[in-house]
Amino acid sequence: MKKMITLVAISTLLMGCGKSKNETQIQGKVEKEQIAVVSKIPGKIVKIFVKEGDVVKKGDTLALLDIPEVDAKKNQAEGAVTSARAQYNMAVKGATENQIKQLEAKKQGLKEQYDFAQKSIKRLSNMLKDSLVSQQTYDETFAKNQGAQAQYAAVQAELDEAKRGGRIEQQTMALGQQDKAIGALQEVETADKERYILAPQDMSIETITLNLGELALPGYTLFNGYITDSIYFRFTVAESQLDKVKKGQEITVHVPYKKKDLKGTVTIIKQLGAYGNIATAYPDYEIQESLFEIKVTPSNGEEAKDLITKTTVTLSL
Repeated sequence: MKKMITLVAISTLLMGCGKSKNETQIQGKVEKEQIAVVSKIPGKIVKIFVKEGDVVKKGDTLALLDIPEVDAKKNQAEGAVTSARAQYNMAVKGATENQIKQLEAKKQGLKEQYDFAQKSIKRLSNMLKDSLVSQQTYDETFAKNQGAQAQYAAVQAELDEAKRGGRIEQQTMALGQQDKAIGALQEVETADKERYILAPQDMSIETITLNLGELALPGYTLFNGYITDSIYFRFTVAESQLDKVKKGQEITVHVPYKKKDLKGTVTIIKQLGAYGNIATAYPDYEIQESLFEIKVTPSNGEEAKDLITKTTVTLSL
């Protein structure tokens, strides 16, 4: 019995020599920023390119979805673009070469009729002065001359419009239809790219939630993981201990399973909103006190990058 009491006393004495009376050792956890990869459009998983535990780079393909509806809509959109472009080109260029030739021939025929009508009215005008023709005959010829002039002017305008193209309003409308069709095609092409599930950042794959052949719905998480190089240490301290730590302070964190100390900087101090967020085991605090989370970022990321998430670390305050 005396030996046991002696051993306890010696142990207590040694622990007291290791830290000051006011120093408190608290436990925390190694953490990494989590990330979730979701699907944007529904589709069946036809291939998964990674497995749990893999480390991937930003832009790497994680999975491939089968989206048959996109292929059908893409064909429709491409056809609409072809049609809209043809309508716009027709509005800009106007009539075809054959139509232009027909209008040129029509113009030539009406010009000859107009020239003949002008010559006739000049002859009848002189004859009317000499009373060689009646006023009625002259009026009929004059009316024919006016009609021939109007028809010739009309075919000239028709030919000019055919060469120039459609009205500016028609061209604008056709251009709008073309832009609308192109926009629809771009939308489908964007959706087509979404069949490839890509890594948004450098990350490690922790869990894969679906298997081959299962349906991925929009917004459903397909992969969970941790962002590479986002490691930090999280501690929970009581309100009464806040005077021992401040933002920007450099402190030393001990990693028991590695048996080494790491330098770090306090980057965040914030109040905990829920009891379930406590990171420190057996936190020493009064029941009326608020609890705060301290986030410590390693000063040397290379030294900390191999630490295992959720392992225990300690901090002396």
